[in-house]
Amino acid sequence: MRIHEVVTAPRSPWQNANVERLIGSIRRECLDHVIVVNEAGLHRVLTAYVSYYMQSRTHLALEKDAPISRPVRPSWIGRIVVTPHVGGLHHRYDRAAA
Repeated sequence: MRIHEVVTAPRSPWQNANVERLIGSIRRECLDHVIVVNEAGLHRVLTAYVSYYMQSRTHLALEKDAPISRPVRPSWIGRIVVTPHVGGLHHRYDRAAA
């Protein structure tokens, strides 16, 4: 397959900007707002955040869509329903069928 590992220099975040952006988002949007007691708690919080990040969080590079896209529903479909994510830290707003 001719895959070669590229090692970045230590303390050089500019060499791997995508990973630095993801780590910064996890820290700012999740870990700065919760108290983690043990490894199991950290795993649970990060699993919930990754699910939120992929399914509900909007991304400017994706034209304000999530990586796992969802349909845009017209306003006449129904009322707005709030779904909490990451233990209520973030929320997703959807229209419920009437």
